[in-house]
Amino acid sequence: MNKTRNLKILAATVVFLLLIPFTAMQFTDEVSWGFFDFTIMGALLFGTGLLSEVVWRKVGNTRYRAMLILAIIGTFMLVWAELAVGIPGTPLAGN
Repeated sequence: MNKTRNLKILAATVVFLLLIPFTAMQFTDEVSWGFFDFTIMGALLFGTGLLSEVVWRKVGNTRYRAMLILAIIGTFMLVWAELAVGIPGTPLAGN
C-alpha cells in the first residue's frame, strides 16, 4: 500500500471512532464532549496511528517493532486515562 492510501485509511478510522461519542451525545446526557475534547482525542488517535505506521515501516526487527508499538499504545492509553479521569499524583492531574 502507498503512504497516501494509509493516511486516508487512518484519517477515516479516526473520524469513525470520533463519531461514536458524537452519536452518543445525541441520545444521552452522559456523554458531554466539547470541541476541545474532540480535537484532543482526534490528535491523540491520529498521532498514535501515525507513530505506529512509522514504526511499522522503519523497524525491521519484528520483536523491536512489537515492543515499540506496544509502548506507543500504552502511552496513548495512559494519556487517555489521565485526560479522562485524572490519575492522582501526576502533573497533568494538577497535583
